[in-house]
Amino acid sequence: MLVPLGVGCGDGRVSQPVVDTDAADRVRASLVTSAGAAVETGSEATATGTGWGTLKGRFVFAGVPAEAKALVVDKDTEVCTKDGVKLLDRSLLVDPSSKGLANVVVFVRKSSRVKEATPPTAPVVFDQKQCEFITPVFAARVGQSIDVHNSDPVGHNTNIAGTSFNQLIPAGGGTFFKPEAETGMPTMVTCNIHPWMKAYAVFRKDGYVGVSATDGSFTIPDLPAGEMLEFQVWHERSTGPNGALGLAKPELKWTPKGRFQVMIEADEVKDIGTLEVPVAALGG
Repeated sequence: MLVPLGVGCGDGRVSQPVVDTDAADRVRASLVTSAGAAVETGSEATATGTGWGTLKGRFVFAGVPAEAKALVVDKDTEVCTKDGVKLLDRSLLVDPSSKGLANVVVFVRKSSRVKEATPPTAPVVFDQKQCEFITPVFAARVGQSIDVHNSDPVGHNTNIAGTSFNQLIPAGGGTFFKPEAETGMPTMVTCNIHPWMKAYAVFRKDGYVGVSATDGSFTIPDLPAGEMLEFQVWHERSTGPNGALGLAKPELKWTPKGRFQVMIEADEVKDIGTLEVPVAALGG
């Protein structure tokens, strides 16, 4: 510890530090920690651990979803509504048999360690066909290539909000995009040519993000073990702030901002079970 000592007089006085050796020894001792111990940094204590673990769970819709509304399609109808197929609002996708809720995003708000620091070399394919984005919600790591493709015989414009990507994708063509920064919450993707087209993208540096599948399940592997992690949960239809999905889960310290906390042990596959999402949480 450094103790200030006043030297000199008048306006030219400068505080010079002198060493308190006993205090310094105590500080050094406090910094010798084992894995999983708390390390003091100023007034904050951060827990560190070793090893890696997995988090899994499943979201189910606790109710009967309303019938999906048809979208207003008024351009390129020979492609967009081919064979009389109607395009429907896909903001609420519930599996009829399992009640699984798809497209719930779960990601770590901040991680102290990352198992794989380099983004994957394999690109994320983001395609559009029959005037719909095939993947309504997708995730990628910052710096990972996204293959923005157009499988339609007409051109599309792909606009990823909050980024510099806003390009015309010609019929049957494609291009690549690498996100340079994280999104806070998922950001909207639109097509300026066909305004009913909408999707969401989430970009994270550490890659610790999951999107629930058709049956509502999600898995996030290789999480830092031995420390408390805070997760953010989002759904397009959530009535919470900025899409945050708030649930009544006190055992997970779930907040109205759609956050919960979990500690995972090394090599553990922690299953937080079935998470029931009430109808009111998604706007009825």
